[in-house]
Amino acid sequence: MFRLFSSRLPRALYHGKRSGIKLHVALLEASKMPCKVRETTGLHHDSPMMKEFLDSGFILVADRDYFQIKRMDTFVKAETKQPFVIRLKTNVALYRKKSLRRWSSADSNITGDFTCQLGTPQARSESRQRVVEFTDIEGKMMRVVTNIYDIDAEKIASMYQVRWAIEVFFRWIKQHLNVPTLFGTTENAVFNQLYAALLAYILLKTLYEEGSQHHFIKNVSFISFTHQFIEAQLSVEWEFVIQTFMKHYQDLYRRIILKMDNQQA
Repeated sequence: MFRLFSSRLPRALYHGKRSGIKLHVALLEASKMPCKVRETTGLHHDSPMMKEFLDSGFILVADRDYFQIKRMDTFVKAETKQPFVIRLKTNVALYRKKSLRRWSSADSNITGDFTCQLGTPQARSESRQRVVEFTDIEGKMMRVVTNIYDIDAEKIASMYQVRWAIEVFFRWIKQHLNVPTLFGTTENAVFNQLYAALLAYILLKTLYEEGSQHHFIKNVSFISFTHQFIEAQLSVEWEFVIQTFMKHYQDLYRRIILKMDNQQA
């Protein structure tokens, strides 16, 4: 969520004198790259946007804003099965708990691993769901629901904890790409600026990952690389890798264009 004064963005009123715009992003865990993005104004609820990101080829990991009991039932059906790990809302009732057999180590952060139905008699899940309870690195109790049974509870917990990467991603966007300062206030101008910020992130992340693969490059964090890139303070080694990488893709682009021209001739 990007919050601004309503005078800057009157078409996206959010709360009182504030306006808000949202980017809903599916981030691939392996590459930390966005693979799908949807934009809305601040008044749109997060939960309905879930349907935009369903893909049975991936495990869907999401925060509690995307939790719905009926949705959990839908995900476990064979014809629409969607693997998921979603945080439970704190007020969700757990009905007829049955512990799962498991081996646990002395240093495990798992405090519960069981199946149950979710909700009250007025609104209760039809299917039994697996719930994993664990403590995070700050000692806070967390509960997630999942339809994955062939992975141990520790791995389920770690899957959810990896979701923190999306928070880091948005923090990076806000801190380094000047998103809160709008260059225009029309709907197109705002969303064009946000997508330009995403493209800048993808380009910088690609250059960083490419350079990090070379043994002669000094190891730096992505944040440090970003600062040095923006301030033109990268080392000679980094400059060499980036120039080589860009020349390779320029040559590749020329060959693709030439091939397309020949096919159309």
